[in-house]
Amino acid sequence: MTKSSLTTDTKLDIEVLGPAKIDSPLMGKASGGREQVENLAWEAFTDDSQRILKDATLASVEHFAHEKQVPASFEQAGARRKIYFDPSKVRAGILTAGGLCPGLNDVIRSLVMTLYYRYGVQNIQGIRYGYQGLIPSYGHSLIELNPSTVAEIHQFGGTVLGSSRGNQSIEELVDSLERLNMNILFCIGGDGTLKGALYVSQEIKKRGLKISIVGIPKTIDNDISLVSRSFGFETAVAIATEVIRSAHTEALGAPWGVGLVKLMGRDSGFIAATAALARGDANFVLIPEIDFDVDGPGALLDRLFKRLSTRGHAVIVVAEGAGQKFFSDEAQIKDASGNVLHKDIGAYLADRIKRYFKEMGQEINLKYLDPSYIIRSAPANSTDQVFCSFLGQKAAHAAMAGKTNCLIGQWNDYFVHVPIDMAIAVRKKVDPMGVLWNSVLERTGQPALTSAARPSAAG
Repeated sequence: MTKSSLTTDTKLDIEVLGPAKIDSPLMGKASGGREQVENLAWEAFTDDSQRILKDATLASVEHFAHEKQVPASFEQAGARRKIYFDPSKVRAGILTAGGLCPGLNDVIRSLVMTLYYRYGVQNIQGIRYGYQGLIPSYGHSLIELNPSTVAEIHQFGGTVLGSSRGNQSIEELVDSLERLNMNILFCIGGDGTLKGALYVSQEIKKRGLKISIVGIPKTIDNDISLVSRSFGFETAVAIATEVIRSAHTEALGAPWGVGLVKLMGRDSGFIAATAALARGDANFVLIPEIDFDVDGPGALLDRLFKRLSTRGHAVIVVAEGAGQKFFSDEAQIKDASGNVLHKDIGAYLADRIKRYFKEMGQEINLKYLDPSYIIRSAPANSTDQVFCSFLGQKAAHAAMAGKTNCLIGQWNDYFVHVPIDMAIAVRKKVDPMGVLWNSVLERTGQPALTSAARPSAAG
């Protein structure tokens, strides 16, 4: 099988603004004024030809070899020997948009430090309140970012740049980038923010401009496709496990005690599933991907009664997007970004549990905990801080090399460049047949929570 006989899938290729012809300043002098040893300098760089397999299983590789195709692969992220932009002329912008998430300030800091110290970029602007900061009518001024202004921000939660949701005019956004003479824009945010980055990139391309758009995926729910892990997730799970512990302690401390914990997870239940697996105190885990019933034989209330009858206490962990079928008769409301605002499944379950046992004449002690905003606004833990540093560094390298319309993700333990349109095409979800969910079932002993009285699909 020769290389010329292979066909490739170009869906994962990364756009570039043009050929990179400038020697990277990272190949400069080492400390003490001595020239770097050439081999050491070259080993520190990544070449565009270095690829990371999308599916690293042996069966996948054998299949593609048989079909005479190159397996789908990502371009590996990292510093390039040749860069596209002249650092002395670069004007870079950074914005954060969408909901808060641990690690936002860490990513901002890493971007600034890498651009300033590694590349010598002196002109870095913070764009306030997301995409609003690029629309003149909002009146948000830019913030100068340099090592002094970002030195301590990683110690705090939230984002020093502020955030917002909403749909702004793509034409106005690109007009502002032109007017500000920005060469690079870093967009830190989730699905809505990345869609905005994609549309901005497309408008830039249509106008023939040379502006790099690089995304850093921010989703505390860990639900961006082709990204195995998003920043803030580790911190969220760590705090969530302590909340579950508290719920368990409360449940143990009273007869027929129930601890009910609602966690983030609008469409994907990764936080609820992972925190429940880590802590081991949960008896019932409810996530958007797994159907469940509240009433009827074998449903949640029936199983909860049996659990309390035998053990005297129970802990329920529910993701915010679970059980939305119970609100099907209510009108849908969307936020400024166009996301459907889910109804409060936690409050719904708390009310249903209380009414069920009251009707049975059985007193229970239910404690309902919703730590969502506490988790979202927390500073990143040490694991996430390191991860955020890597993301910022890789994003800076990608932008300076002229990469655009891409985001930085981690895949098969490598940092890679992912086309934005591919990452936002579908939302990543917990696989009902996968290792994570099956591990949760083994850990909790949770049975199926669908009512035996519900008519089957065949019936």
